[in-house]
Amino acid sequence: DKVDHFLTHRFLGLPIFLGIMALVFFLTFAIGDWLKGYFELVLEMFSGSAGDFLSGLHVNAMLQSLILDGVISGVGGILTFLPNIFILFLALAILEDSGYMSRVAFVMDDIMNKLGLSGRAFLPLLLGFGCSVPAVMASRTLEDPKDRFKTILVTPFMSCSARLPIYVLFSSMFFGKNAMLVCYSMYLLGILVAIATAFILSRIDGSKVSHSLLIELPEYKSPNARTIAIYVWQKIKDYLTKAGTVIFIASVIMWGILNFGPTGYVTDITQSFGSLIGKMAVPLFEPAGLGYWQIIVALISGIAAKEVVVSSCSVLFGIQNITTSHGMNTMAATLATMGFGAANAYALMVFCLLYIPCTATIATMHRELHSWKATFGIILYQLLAAWVMSALVYHLILLF
Repeated sequence: DKVDHFLTHRFLGLPIFLGIMALVFFLTFAIGDWLKGYFELVLEMFSGSAGDFLSGLHVNAMLQSLILDGVISGVGGILTFLPNIFILFLALAILEDSGYMSRVAFVMDDIMNKLGLSGRAFLPLLLGFGCSVPAVMASRTLEDPKDRFKTILVTPFMSCSARLPIYVLFSSMFFGKNAMLVCYSMYLLGILVAIATAFILSRIDGSKVSHSLLIELPEYKSPNARTIAIYVWQKIKDYLTKAGTVIFIASVIMWGILNFGPTGYVTDITQSFGSLIGKMAVPLFEPAGLGYWQIIVALISGIAAKEVVVSSCSVLFGIQNITTSHGMNTMAATLATMGFGAANAYALMVFCLLYIPCTATIATMHRELHSWKATFGIILYQLLAAWVMSALVYHLILLF
């Protein structure tokens, strides 16, 4: 009861929650990046050995490129973020199992009501920090169809774990010691955009919350190691499964788009189908600081799974082991020659935060809403929000 006096306090509860989440992201970076360094060394050694092995067998140059640049560089780069993902889910599991997350839902209920959302909508939004698919599915607990639609609309604005590799890569490259703060700002920005969207919608449709939140506040307890292990393993397994399926396929497809053009197999990436697609969209993305065809193609590939943006950048810029310090330095230098700086990097992270969710989330949205019209309406709104916010932050950063 003494602890709850502070953690569920009307005014102190929310700042304490934000402080705890800031600590979680500090640990995600401080410990996660230290462990990631070892993963990067293993990837470098494996990539070098594989290259030597293929060269020794005199394997065709095109097949070598597919294996090294497409598969190993694409999928391997994603696997190096495993420590960051592990630390994040471990911290969330401890908070959940200790009984604290129920207090957060209680604290957020009054705020959610003022925004025109049911207090029950907090659970889907909270799940959205892990993965948008179960988060959207959790919206079915809301009885009011308007509540459900608004919750499904704003849930993808919560930064799922798939976006973390993008934040880590670009914040580390362009913001150095402030990388953790930049990443944390992405999570806060997603929450703010979700709040603003829900508030505006509630004013437009004039809806008021008719259902109050009824929730049990369990006793605080020491987190159970077995429960946490099962939770974290399930999340890590999902991440690894995605790396072995969706990301693998997307990396191969991306390699094909970048190595084939109207004339067939090409060694010059500027003659590829990917280059043609990206260059057509450059004028549209230029006001948002993203007018580079390579970045545009990477964003398109991210619709399959957000982590693919990182592996696509590796393939697009021809940088193996892009997540290592050498790879990031090479990438940053390459981008600098194109005029891509910190403002562009932040705009890119904002766009990745807000634009179209992955295909699995889109399919889940349709299944829950039973309407392609509503689903495409949400997608268009998210694209518009991503473009507007990216353009806004890009030009604001340039001013300062």
